[in-house]
Amino acid sequence: MHETHDREAETHDLFGGEVHVYKRENSKRWQCSTFLDGRHYRESTKTDSLDKAKDFAEDWYLRLRGQSAAGLLEERKKGKKFKEAAAKFLEELPILTHGQRGEHYLHDQERRLNTVLPFLGERYLSEAPGSISEYRIYRAQNCKTGQPPSRSTMHQEIVVIRQVYKCAIRHGWFDHLPDMSAPYKKSGKIVHRAWFSPEEYKKLYEATRERARNPKKRRWKKACENLHDYVLFMANTGLRPDEGRRLQYRDVMIVKDEDTRERILEIEVRGKRGVGYCKSMPGAVTPFERLRERNKPPTPDTLIFGKIQRELFNTLLDELGLKIDRDGQRRSAYSLRHTYICMRLMDGADVYQVAKNCRTSVEMIEKYYAAHIKNMLDASAINVRKVRRKIKEVEKAAES
Repeated sequence: MHETHDREAETHDLFGGEVHVYKRENSKRWQCSTFLDGRHYRESTKTDSLDKAKDFAEDWYLRLRGQSAAGLLEERKKGKKFKEAAAKFLEELPILTHGQRGEHYLHDQERRLNTVLPFLGERYLSEAPGSISEYRIYRAQNCKTGQPPSRSTMHQEIVVIRQVYKCAIRHGWFDHLPDMSAPYKKSGKIVHRAWFSPEEYKKLYEATRERARNPKKRRWKKACENLHDYVLFMANTGLRPDEGRRLQYRDVMIVKDEDTRERILEIEVRGKRGVGYCKSMPGAVTPFERLRERNKPPTPDTLIFGKIQRELFNTLLDELGLKIDRDGQRRSAYSLRHTYICMRLMDGADVYQVAKNCRTSVEMIEKYYAAHIKNMLDASAINVRKVRRKIKEVEKAAES
């Protein structure tokens, strides 16, 4: 249906001029049109018989009147509602992500969408981006905890809204992706990853070593010993916590490095980036040997760490005053990976080799780590002084 029609060769009026039956020039078939609820509607009768065309036009007009009375014309003009696109998105999600995403991802997306739907569900897709801006205000003012949602939480909810709109675009229910950016947003500063400085790291492993020697309860001794070896192992390998949880004894081999002539670990890593490889610092060898001896006789597919005592680790950080760094960032097991990267850069390691060994990119290293490492700055290149000659010397040189 369209809003206007071309010049007609022949026209007949029905319902007191409310409906027009007409023929276009150079056309055999009759068309019908009407103006209803502030909008023009037009339809082809698909016949060259005037009587049949009038019957069609009457039925078509009465049907439109019925839809208008029921409010359906307004819905058709505005298009699909957000809840309809969301239902289609949830229907497609498990199928289209099969083998690409885990169950936890599907569950998280559905949970976030359940947070979004009470506010956006009855709204039309065409009402964006105004509705999205209103949703940001709604979430900030109606959070159950009394605090506005964190930046990452809000970002994840906007991501799932964007995915619903992309689903609507694929099905032809919407024709463009609306602007979902936060208005008045200032340029965000790059927050450096929470890590342990050399002094803090020494304080941490000395505390875990003391706790391993003198646990508060005898039955906790093995857990404390495992935690101490975990801290040393992770800070000397740079593995992600999820990579450490998946690590099996068959994935680790003690070798003698040909270049340094030191014993190191060669690790086959399985994590979020697939299968990769890592060469450890020599400091990871002794903790690994202790773990292997403590769990003797381990089978090749035995997990080296499995579940680490997170509560014990956090308790130690709280006792040492290391849980929060000076920038307000919370430290966790992931901070041991950040510590490894920062220490390698401080020791002058090649940033490309560090990135390869940690299965990340040079851009990530430079953005989140290298920017705040003072050892990365070359004072000899910075503190260059231009040689200044006296004016007389310059004049003499010009004369000669």
